[in-house]
Amino acid sequence: MYEIDRPRVSARETARDVVAAEHVAGGATVVSLRGEIDVLTAPALAERLDALTVSPRPDLVLDLRSIAFIDCAGLGVLCRARNRVLARRGRLRLISDNGCLVRLLRVAGLGGVFDVQPHLPHLPPAVANEAPSTASP
Repeated sequence: MYEIDRPRVSARETARDVVAAEHVAGGATVVSLRGEIDVLTAPALAERLDALTVSPRPDLVLDLRSIAFIDCAGLGVLCRARNRVLARRGRLRLISDNGCLVRLLRVAGLGGVFDVQPHLPHLPPAVANEAPSTASP
């Protein structure tokens, strides 16, 4: 588990609460996550990510910079998303500037498995057929 100096979020948190925003840019779906990814939120988040990885060649960017806590269930969601993306010949990038996540991945035997970047990649703005969507807070 990795936890940083932020207050714990209520146990009633759902995927809607974890997904702060979602938009499409340059063909990639960027999902900004916040709060905790744990045994309570993992099932609903996995369902949302499954929906985003159903098409061929999904390009998914998960912004984890506002995640305060992740447990083994959360790591399972990340692995599931990765496996689904790779099975469809797509791409998954994790965005985190927190060394704790990289260390957690390494300790869990997942070091080098994910493409972890400290900043969002430069993605061209959405074109007409890429409608942005924002999850409700």
